[in-house]
Amino acid sequence: MKFSICNEMFEDWKIDDVFEFAAGLGYDAVEIAPFTLCDSVVDVSQSERDRIRRAAEKSQIAIAGLHWLLVSPKGLHLSHPDAEIRSKTRDYFLELIKFCADLGGTIMVIGSPKERSVTAPLTYEQAWDYTRETFVLGAQCAKERDVILCMEPLYRESTDFINTPEEAVKMIRDVNNPNFKLILDVYSSASVGIDIPAAIRAHRDYLAHVHTNDDNQSWPGTGGVDYPPIIESLKEINYTGYLSTEVFIFEPDPETIARESIKFLKSLI
Repeated sequence: MKFSICNEMFEDWKIDDVFEFAAGLGYDAVEIAPFTLCDSVVDVSQSERDRIRRAAEKSQIAIAGLHWLLVSPKGLHLSHPDAEIRSKTRDYFLELIKFCADLGGTIMVIGSPKERSVTAPLTYEQAWDYTRETFVLGAQCAKERDVILCMEPLYRESTDFINTPEEAVKMIRDVNNPNFKLILDVYSSASVGIDIPAAIRAHRDYLAHVHTNDDNQSWPGTGGVDYPPIIESLKEINYTGYLSTEVFIFEPDPETIARESIKFLKSLI
């Protein structure tokens, strides 16, 4: 297993400084939220993409990939009733895949709860079909660039579209591409009472990424989640991907969060 940290909690830090700090703590990678770099990745030049990639290499750390994909630019939605909005979202989704590959990233987490929720007057089934169309195209683009798209089940309070690992796996099977897989987020899973070790074992053939946090939205080990059985189940399935810490509360500070998170996780490996 490898260790990664999501960069949005560093807020006003330059990405180069995040690379350097995370590498110094022993992280293997940084996972980037595109909105922390720009409003639209289309506006990031090839030279700047190359510079970011070189900065990570200089710090001897990888770029795991991207998450929080569709929060900017504003107005994106995977299954909107308006065909123009769906088309715009599909085009941007493909641009994100190219951006991820240009940075050397290999993982893209499909979270973005608001941008995937069912919009009236569509039915859930109609939203499913529209979303799947984009994912099929995206998975093919990702396959050509050695990027894995990871479908993230999210708790119902954040979205009404794909809340359980089983629903995520149904989408994965519908897309039917080896570059479209599953991510499990500990906070999202714990908040709806999912047996995380059981889910890991049940969906071992699809699991490609794990977001580590706790049921208090902070770093792993600070809440009520029983982590040892989670890590043991990952060992049992020979998981070799990232444990990528993503917190939703940025207190007390990013340095403490990053330091204590990897310290806790390494103690369990």
